[in-house]
Amino acid sequence: MENLFYIREFVHYFFHFVFPLLVAKVFFQNNWQKAYLLMLATMLVDLDHLFAHPIFDPDRSSVGFHPLHSYPIVALYFLGFIFLKGNYRIIALGLVIHMITDFQDFYLWKLIYR
Repeated sequence: MENLFYIREFVHYFFHFVFPLLVAKVFFQNNWQKAYLLMLATMLVDLDHLFAHPIFDPDRSSVGFHPLHSYPIVALYFLGFIFLKGNYRIIALGLVIHMITDFQDFYLWKLIYR
């Protein structure tokens, strides 16, 4: 069971740090460093965790609970990715990737740990 914990942590941080790098390198080839930094900066959205008690609860999904992770806000991130241009689109993409990562981190692993 401990091995699953390490796999979960690896997958979580892969999608937070390595996957955005791959996306930046593939889709923003001319300016991948800027795109990558913008997508990394979207992790500041996790500051809304500070308003929860407890700050981290392994039995609680971030998506749908924290204000900046609520479903209406996630929909805005997705719409921003579709309709915005330039740096704003990159930021929205980073937020969408972040939300997908948090979503899979909770629900996928809930299925495994049953």
